[in-house]
Amino acid sequence: MTTGEVSALDWAFLCLEQDTAPMHLGAVAVFAPRRPVRPEKVAGVLAERAQQISRLRLRVRRSWIPPGYASWEELPDFRAQNHVYAHQLPSPGGRGELAVLVAELNAAPLDLNRPLWELHVITGLDGDRFAVLMKMHHALADGRGAVEAGLGLLDGFTPDRASQQTALPADPLLDTVLRAVGRLSRPRRLLGDALSAAGGVPATVLQTVEIASSVVRNMRLPVFDSPLRAGASAPRHVALIPIEQRDIRRIRARHGGTTNDIALTVVTGALRRWLGTRGYPLESRTVRALIPVNHRRRGKSRADNNELSGYLCDLPVGEPDPAVRLQTVRAAMDRNKSSGPLRGPGAFPVLAGLMPSIAHLFAAPVASQAAGLLFDTVITSVPLPDVAVSLDNASLRELYPLAPLAAGHALSIGVTPYRDIVHIGVQANRRAVGDLEKLSEALPHAVAELADLDS
Repeated sequence: MTTGEVSALDWAFLCLEQDTAPMHLGAVAVFAPRRPVRPEKVAGVLAERAQQISRLRLRVRRSWIPPGYASWEELPDFRAQNHVYAHQLPSPGGRGELAVLVAELNAAPLDLNRPLWELHVITGLDGDRFAVLMKMHHALADGRGAVEAGLGLLDGFTPDRASQQTALPADPLLDTVLRAVGRLSRPRRLLGDALSAAGGVPATVLQTVEIASSVVRNMRLPVFDSPLRAGASAPRHVALIPIEQRDIRRIRARHGGTTNDIALTVVTGALRRWLGTRGYPLESRTVRALIPVNHRRRGKSRADNNELSGYLCDLPVGEPDPAVRLQTVRAAMDRNKSSGPLRGPGAFPVLAGLMPSIAHLFAAPVASQAAGLLFDTVITSVPLPDVAVSLDNASLRELYPLAPLAAGHALSIGVTPYRDIVHIGVQANRRAVGDLEKLSEALPHAVAELADLDS
């Protein structure tokens, strides 16, 4: 990422920022050192490496001439240590205690006048483990961009050392990992011809009209008593749930589908069980999820920023049969992939990228309140390659993603398969969801439902 104009989509994320709905991505990484660590040493290692990553030195400079214009600029006296914080849990802290602290830290918006990221080192976990919470604004990076920045903080990866670079320097290990990330996250079909044609004005206008009309057609009247709706409130709950990969693989081997299909079906089953505990009527109900998709083209510089679209998927929470739920989710996602990420109502981020920046100043307040008309929750998948990594010689054991919680929504869900675990991070509006532990308990139950089919 280089200095220059903030793109329309990145500007949209900045305009959507609210104190009660901050637009940063989060990730909770848990490390297992060989011996107890000193938090100031870990913080120092992170700050030293962050100082060398050009993306992390940038802040937004706003201008009213022309209206709505903003650019990325390097902070002249940038000091990475000012973005790295240390915290101590009462020892021995478990996953629950970690989640409570993460919820408090992640609820706080980033300072938009500074480079848009923070790192929080958290010690005191049982087994001498420690965690790092990374917060990075969605304007600064999409999921893949956040992975790339995060890799530069780990052992064995070469951080970006020159501010004038437009791509990271050659690094065999980094290139291998990023190629794997690209393979894991690339949709099956990218409609390359349509994307190339979008360079022309007529094709762009046609794409804009097609997406906009699809968005309007798919809007629904709000369900005011839905547990997935929430009023504006800053406090958060967070849940960090590990699911064994072997269970997901067994389900895939027996019933087919992708890991993402299985994960969506597991979330569907858990939502069904959670909604049932609240007495919510389930018959014929669906929960519409926005599934973000990265549509960056092959060969495009890693320095470029957000290249996002999305799919909408109606999760059949009203279906009692877990096998039918899986078939329904698979069919819906197959239809989405067949159409591609550059069309349909879920492609509204593409539409945002085609709008002039000044339009977002006026459209963002409306769009933030209208999200519930189009979807009920966000479920994002952040794939990682099956590569062992470490920080200051401490092995990475767990990695939970945290998706931004849109205004009016009660829940957002992130899914990251890594090594032998599928990590699920849930962020919830604390006022609307006082029983997040019930949803957490429902996730393993939903896995068991699928694993026990035809057994």
